[in-house]
Amino acid sequence: MSTYYDEKTKSWYCKFYYTNSAGERKQKKKRGFTLQREAKNWERTFLEQESNNLDMPFQKFIELYQEDMNHRLKPKTVHVKSHIINKHILPYFKDKQMNNIKPMDIRRWQNKLMSKNYSQAYLKKINGILNAIFNYAVKYYDLKDNPCTKAGSIGSHKSKEMVIYTHQEFKKLLENVTDYTDYTIFSLLFYTGMRKGELFALQKKDIDLKKGIININQSYQRIAKKDVFTSPKTDNSIRKIDIPPFLIKIVADYIDLNYKLKDNDYIFLHHYVKARGRLIAAQKKAGLNQDFTIHCFRHSHVSLLIEMGYSALMIADRIGDTVETTLKTYSHLYPDKQVQFVNKLEEMNHDNMLVPEPPKEIRT
Repeated sequence: MSTYYDEKTKSWYCKFYYTNSAGERKQKKKRGFTLQREAKNWERTFLEQESNNLDMPFQKFIELYQEDMNHRLKPKTVHVKSHIINKHILPYFKDKQMNNIKPMDIRRWQNKLMSKNYSQAYLKKINGILNAIFNYAVKYYDLKDNPCTKAGSIGSHKSKEMVIYTHQEFKKLLENVTDYTDYTIFSLLFYTGMRKGELFALQKKDIDLKKGIININQSYQRIAKKDVFTSPKTDNSIRKIDIPPFLIKIVADYIDLNYKLKDNDYIFLHHYVKARGRLIAAQKKAGLNQDFTIHCFRHSHVSLLIEMGYSALMIADRIGDTVETTLKTYSHLYPDKQVQFVNKLEEMNHDNMLVPEPPKEIRT
């Protein structure tokens, strides 16, 4: 970046050379910026607009792509994508021109990846990120087509079997929990279905013990050893969760034990790292399935609600998802509900309705 400070005007300006769409080398100068970063941003934006011919190296395009994505994606998503790009994609493509990468280049890269001992799900994820990069180039930089489309995909997405604790198993787990913090955390997760990040982002002011309501308005993630607080996963995730009296008492007792907590204090944040280890310890003592993770409390809550007969609409509203996502994720928990529905209709028919004899003939 070519940015300079003008002592006379006490402002920043940028001056640089670029090649226009006709192949001509030109100089550009822009004055009047209060901050150096404003001048840099203006230059970057200008060069992006002049670079739609995509003669640039892949590495340069990645810088533009990541700069844009950093403003639009969650920090955790940015962190994961950046790691995969730097480790698996840039080393192979960085010096190639964007508009000169062919389907065969993609297939050679895929073959190199498949020769390593990566899971099918991980291969699919890496390939998906490269595909997204070229889709971005097609949509915003007028790349003619996406070479990943012709190259085809690799890997497969086979979701892990969903592990769920029944209510009886959960009570057995609690019987083997020795710390009241863990008891409170596990109870909240099981009886509310909130996400792990939502729970650890809870502040004292988010819990209304008088009304029995928990307000979900942010999420916590640990990224590169730093605490990061963001808005919840989706717009649907911003919600109020009603909790029953017994759970109100559990939370109230916990807050009383931590009487120094202020309204803006994060209630459980310091237990983020410990929670998984404490869960495994209780599972071992109880003799329960240790494939059950912190996130599985959410699945167990949904399973409990389905068993209680609640609709997908009500469940989606409580857990902060769309109905479509809820049905897609938990459809395997619903199969016998159709049978129950049909049986109920049959019972209604026998009790309250008279089925007429079929007519001897049908008039046309």
